[in-house]
Amino acid sequence: MSASLALTHLVPLAKDIDNDKVTPGVLGFVVFAALAVGVWLLMKSMNRHMGKVDFEEAPESGNAAAASGKGEPKKA
Repeated sequence: MSASLALTHLVPLAKDIDNDKVTPGVLGFVVFAALAVGVWLLMKSMNRHMGKVDFEEAPESGNAAAASGKGEPKKA
């Protein structure tokens, strides 16, 4: 009973829709959803590839000597 009552309230709202107005419709939604799925798949692939990267930064020669205290003193 409540479903039919809700539909009777929505019917006047449907008549207020302007037929001259352009809306994206179903095709716009399908294109947007396809783009969203494509971005999600690309992000998933990028995370998988970034996980495979084995990057170890080599210490700089100046910073390593300064850290160990074996560097030459600075001349003024």
